[in-house]
Formats: sequence, C-alpha cells, structure tokens
Amino acid sequence: MLLVWLYGVMVVGAVSRSAVQIATEFDKAPLAYSLSAMAGLVYGFITYSLVRGGERARRAALVCCAAELAGVLIVGTWTLADPAAFPDATVWSDYGMGYLFIPVLLPVTAMFWLRRSRTVTS
Repeated sequence: MLLVWLYGVMVVGAVSRSAVQIATEFDKAPLAYSLSAMAGLVYGFITYSLVRGGERARRAALVCCAAELAGVLIVGTWTLADPAAFPDATVWSDYGMGYLFIPVLLPVTAMFWLRRSRTVTS
C-alpha cells in the first residue's frame, strides 16, 4: 500500500510539474521538461500495475521499475556530467535530489518487494 501511495504522489508531482513547465516555458529546457513528463507516465503505469495486481501486472511493474531505475541512473549521471544540457532540473536530475532521492530509492524498493511477493505467493 505504501508503494502505491508513494508512486501516486510521484505521478502527481512529476505530471503537474512537467505540465506547467511545458505549458509556460518549454523553450527554456525542452529535454528536461519532456523527461519529467516521461517520468510521470512511467510512475503512472507502475501505480496502475500495482493497483491492478495479478501476476501479469506484477511482471509489467517489475520491468517498468527496472526501466525507471535505468532512467534515473542515466539521467542522473548525465545531469552531473553535462549540466549545460539541462538548464533546468528534471525529476531524475542528480538521481532525484530535488525529490529527496525518492526517484532512485523507489524503484529499488519496488523491485525488491515485487520479487519478494512473487516468492512468497509461489
């Protein structure tokens, strides 16, 4: 339940932030704002999968969490290596530092829980 709640909060944060930024200042940092919107969509899909339940949804959430973690690590490293490419922060900038590192901790926690829940129910 906590994972669903945290992902829900991240959906609201990422989608609302990117929607405002895209609507008001897209030309300032299009890559950053587009990546934040993509993060919001990923969070939304994971939230839906966790709520839906079932083996197929669990596997989809697991794959999506792995993709999310890869995205956080790639974007986080990219923002540190080439700050000029990001005139404004994304949700995943600096490994999610602006969101208290929840973007890097959440997929790791979710993957652990999803893999553990599979072994417990098997």
